[in-house]
Amino acid sequence: MTAITDWLQTTLGLSPAAMDRISASLVAILVLWAIRRIVLAVIWRQVDDVRVRYRWQKTTSYVVVPIGILIVGRIWFEGFSSIATFLGLVSAGIAIALKDLLVNLAGWAFILWRRPFEVGDRIQLGGHAGDVIDVRIFQFTLLEIGNWVGADQSTGRVIHVPNGKVLTDTLANYSKGFQYIWNELPILITFESNWQKAKDILAEISERHAAHVTGDAEERIKAVSRRFMIFYSTLTPTVYTSVADCGVLLTVRYLCEPRRRRSSAQAIWEDVLHAFGKCEDIDFAYPTYRFYDNRLEGKPAARAPAEPG
Repeated sequence: MTAITDWLQTTLGLSPAAMDRISASLVAILVLWAIRRIVLAVIWRQVDDVRVRYRWQKTTSYVVVPIGILIVGRIWFEGFSSIATFLGLVSAGIAIALKDLLVNLAGWAFILWRRPFEVGDRIQLGGHAGDVIDVRIFQFTLLEIGNWVGADQSTGRVIHVPNGKVLTDTLANYSKGFQYIWNELPILITFESNWQKAKDILAEISERHAAHVTGDAEERIKAVSRRFMIFYSTLTPTVYTSVADCGVLLTVRYLCEPRRRRSSAQAIWEDVLHAFGKCEDIDFAYPTYRFYDNRLEGKPAARAPAEPG
């Protein structure tokens, strides 16, 4: 060991005091790394839950890294009268040179303290939306949804978002609080169709697919109302009637889980196509052009008078 130390001193030109500090720093780092690995090994043997394992892995990192920085800093800056002096000088330098990193660190502290989201939540922050798959000191990671893919399904891309964005951009959490979203399906039928019959069919289909969500949603609203002023007078599926350029617009509005938006819409649409296919008096509408002779078509009392002649 002495021979190695002498060789390093001769080759690198380091003083004995510097070599001692390097050795002490390496020992401190190795000891902390070994302690973290032992703790994680014990947790891995006793716990099968992926979420619990992930939290222990992140927590041990958050504990070990600051301790290591303090120990190594103390070794190299032992000339300072106190550790507070060391931290004060370091923080002043960081504030000047690393402003963005400091903002991201404050964002990370906000995420841990206020918990606007956790790993596994589906969120939208500014122009990015996705499922949170990792949270680190300076950034968190999303598995992206939406973008060029419809109905909030995954694109497969992984997005790294700076933590400071939570302090400046608008954050929407699909998974916290109410835990359900309202989805709407616009269905356009011709003016000549039996719209009342079509509305009854849509009401029955939406009730069949979404009524089971209503009871659970009511319980969740009661729980969330203790923290937020959230209330709904109606949670059951509804069909709204309006008129569009090409026909009568019937809009199905129902509750669904955020991750089942596309599958629920598909199930409802398939039943609608089957049901309307059996009805001779219901047709889907689409943009068309037609010549309308007001003297011969429409209600008799609303027709234009025939030209003399």
